[in-house]
Amino acid sequence: MPACPALLIAAPASGQGKTTVTAALARLHARQGRRVTVFKCGPDFLDPQIHAVASGRPCQNLDLGMCGEDDARWRLARAAADSDLILIEGVMGLFDGAPSAADIAIRFGIPVMALIDAGAMAQTFGAVAHGLATYRPELPFAGVLANRSASERHTEMLRNSLPAGMGWFGALPKSSDSLPERHLGLLQAAEISDLEPRLDALANALAASSAVNLPKPINFEASAAPAIVPLLAGQRIAIARDAAYGFIYPANLETLAALGAELRFFSPIAHDALPECDAVWLPGGYPELHAEALSQNLALWQALKNHVSAGNPLLAECGGMMSLFEEVVDKVGVSHRFGGLLPGRSVMQKRLAALGTQFSDLPEGRLSGHTFHYSKSETTLVPLTRAQTADGRDGEAIYRDDRLTASYVHFYFPSNPAATANLFKRSQ
Repeated sequence: MPACPALLIAAPASGQGKTTVTAALARLHARQGRRVTVFKCGPDFLDPQIHAVASGRPCQNLDLGMCGEDDARWRLARAAADSDLILIEGVMGLFDGAPSAADIAIRFGIPVMALIDAGAMAQTFGAVAHGLATYRPELPFAGVLANRSASERHTEMLRNSLPAGMGWFGALPKSSDSLPERHLGLLQAAEISDLEPRLDALANALAASSAVNLPKPINFEASAAPAIVPLLAGQRIAIARDAAYGFIYPANLETLAALGAELRFFSPIAHDALPECDAVWLPGGYPELHAEALSQNLALWQALKNHVSAGNPLLAECGGMMSLFEEVVDKVGVSHRFGGLLPGRSVMQKRLAALGTQFSDLPEGRLSGHTFHYSKSETTLVPLTRAQTADGRDGEAIYRDDRLTASYVHFYFPSNPAATANLFKRSQ
């Protein structure tokens, strides 16, 4: 049974600073020579990119709904055997969602450090901490860290407000230094030119303001990775990966590699030629922010048309699907010509259009996934099927044209490696 120090960083709500503090902790311990593995609760694509840079190691997702308990168990066991510290960033508020970050902490016995934004409170800090610690008595609650403390006197008030015996991880001062964001969350790591010095500054602030000792080791249940048959042995999969197509679960790449596929990455923004391949994957991202460069990449769109016309597989998810429509209308209402492989257009909205875990029953098999987008698509296509939400409602449309599969759903390939192989398997 592998043992490793571990901590889940949670908060009463979103916007309290979980990503910043988790990244700062990872950076601080990594600088001290420790092997730090970071996980992110929920199906987020952006925070894991930051944590991967902070720790120097891949950051994967833990989600009892989309990924499943078995997936979380073996990934945690693998990390415990290969790490000096495991950090897990929670999602939303500690008890928000079904399942929640608290469910993960309880299921795997991971102690919780509650991060509380104390910038506009004093003694009420103790009441919030008490509520988080006792709302579910079975929660392994380790203590609290105050964020945005105004002064030493303020920090003293916060600490003195805590119930007797509650753990204290320290206080971070108010600061204008935070990680930059846009409508889907943080900027992608590669887009933050000064990310490394930002992370170092955050780690320095944490070291100066807080108790940053390693938490106690906990035992993780021994669990081996599932055996995956190399159904894609000898196949080449071309994967778009750049600032426009960056929403890729690291676990998806692991699964494709375990299936035996050779992964070939290319950048549509840079007008890279489509690599020689048997299948193509256009992940989600921000094509609307790079519409000028992408609309001019006529060679790529023609190559993809030829690829699909030859009966070869193409999976397009969310931003990838948007790119295949004839037109994309950006946030300021400007229309851009895009791939033209699918009839219709995608139009950016000011408000969130869809969010949540969904399950897709495809001819290839059942895949879990997640949807999160600000655009709406208009098309004459008739869906092959619709994904289903966790409570059984109709979700996103899934379109199929020969071997082209397109949807707003971001599929989680480990949920069904055999179905994934069938999606990408080349035509005979």
